[in-house]
Amino acid sequence: MDSRRPTYTRSSATTFKDRSCEAGKERRTTTLLSRDDIRRAITRIAHEIVERDQDLSLLAIIGIRARGDVLAGRIRAAIQANEGADVPLGAIDITLYRDDLTRVGYAPVVRESAIPFSVDGRVVVLVDDVLFTGRTIRAAMDALVDYGRPRAIRLAVLVDRGHRDLPIRADFVGKNVPTAAGDDVRVHLAEVDGRDEVEVVTRVPA
Repeated sequence: MDSRRPTYTRSSATTFKDRSCEAGKERRTTTLLSRDDIRRAITRIAHEIVERDQDLSLLAIIGIRARGDVLAGRIRAAIQANEGADVPLGAIDITLYRDDLTRVGYAPVVRESAIPFSVDGRVVVLVDDVLFTGRTIRAAMDALVDYGRPRAIRLAVLVDRGHRDLPIRADFVGKNVPTAAGDDVRVHLAEVDGRDEVEVVTRVPA
């Protein structure tokens, strides 16, 4: 594990108890990342992307809807501010590529993908908020190759919480968070939720 990447510990987080999730089941909500933590993580990810792929003329950033696209826009803005480079930005919806689509229901919500450039020969950085089982990323890669043949696909996530089902690993991570499989990691972003914060909700044993 990269020692520069912060790792969640109980002493580094703020907790409070929430009894509203399920009747009779107490849950504890822990703040993992504050607004400033998220800002610093995005700045660091932007620097790491540039350090790895210095030819920015080949770079493109594509966010996975619905919060990965917001983070992708922030990463792109950070690169633009630091390097003066106008990196192509896109957003991709993976709903129809999910391997659990039949479980979603008869009318899954499909959002528009927007990739107004060719991905052929580019180094594409996929961006998502939380890396968990890896199935969302697999679906995103399947969707992406329908648009062309990238030179390489890299992955940037704000939170890596472990518990992979597939052999997928992020190249750029804001924070590594050891969690239980049943924990709920919630990413709140100002553009969608009105505030910047990452929380984990854990069940408190009876």
